Amino acid sequence: MKKLVCIIPVSSFSNSKTRLSPFLSDSERRKLLKVMLKDIVSNIRGQVEDIILVSRDDGVLEYARQLNVSFVKEGEHENNFLNNALLDAIRNVRLNYPNHDILILPSDIPLVKPEHIESAKNSQTDLVLSPSKGGGTNLLLFNSDFDFIPLFGDMSYFNHMNEAYTSNMTVNIIESFYLSLDVNTNEDLGEILLHGMNTHTYEYLSNLNIIVKSSHGQERLDVKRKDEG
Repeated sequence: MKKLVCIIPVSSFSNSKTRLSPFLSDSERRKLLKVMLKDIVSNIRGQVEDIILVSRDDGVLEYARQLNVSFVKEGEHENNFLNNALLDAIRNVRLNYPNHDILILPSDIPLVKPEHIESAKNSQTDLVLSPSKGGGTNLLLFNSDFDFIPLFGDMSYFNHMNEAYTSNMTVNIIESFYLSLDVNTNEDLGEILLHGMNTHTYEYLSNLNIIVKSSHGQERLDVKRKDEG
């Protein structure tokens, strides 16, 4: 079984999840990101040797201390901020955790479960991927013997698959609704309320009086506040 260190990139608490504005205020979106991180950390802690948040936001790094996880201060980069921040963290892992494989998770998948990580750890392949709903990558695990370069961004799942192919890496794909659900839209909030019971994120959204019903319109789910009628 592989020994893993997990890297979670977090851009900033301020102006986070802007696609949820104006349904959620800035402070509500900031709190949402915090509870999603809390869910991820609590769900995967027992499956990894360490968890590292990487960010340039001092607020995120302070929150890492509150969660009792490690952190890496992102360096100054001129472009491709996310992938360069991940490379900062990968270098840190290689220095401090030799012979550990590297797991990268996004900060907005609160329904990730321990069994997802266990399944990835048990894979005998060089690379493990799990796609998001929109062609992104919601889990990436790679053998530390490879100089694998993260290519997060639009359609990153296919970019990572192509990189694995050109590097002659064996690949395992984990297909999971729970892993595919990254929170970016009102409908995603509804999915959390339908499928995320017993998570901190579910509790937080419930406390905001957000409810979900089936919809017969363009969106599959109707997500609103109770006081909206």
